[in-house]
Amino acid sequence: MVKKQNGKTVKRGFYGPALDETSLLMLEEASGIEGLDQEIALLRLKLRDLVRNSPEKYDLHLKVATTIANLVKIRYSISKEQKKSLRVAITKVLTELAIPLGVKAFIK
Repeated sequence: MVKKQNGKTVKRGFYGPALDETSLLMLEEASGIEGLDQEIALLRLKLRDLVRNSPEKYDLHLKVATTIANLVKIRYSISKEQKKSLRVAITKVLTELAIPLGVKAFIK
């Protein structure tokens, strides 16, 4: 993101020229995060604060709750290829372990 060139700091990337040094470092750190868990958790905290501090703003509560629901849906959705891989893995476990050992051995 930040590159030294002839003693000058050159801000690279699309957002680089618009950000100060601290923001660039934070952006670089944020770009290494995978998944949506932190965003979901943060929005949940913000919704709790919003309900506590502005209980009358139902429309805003609903928008935040809807955003959280959409992020959770995205977080837990799996692709067709992942579903196929999961089905193959479950079939393999059943055919190689559960059936030969007796399916009742896996039921508690």
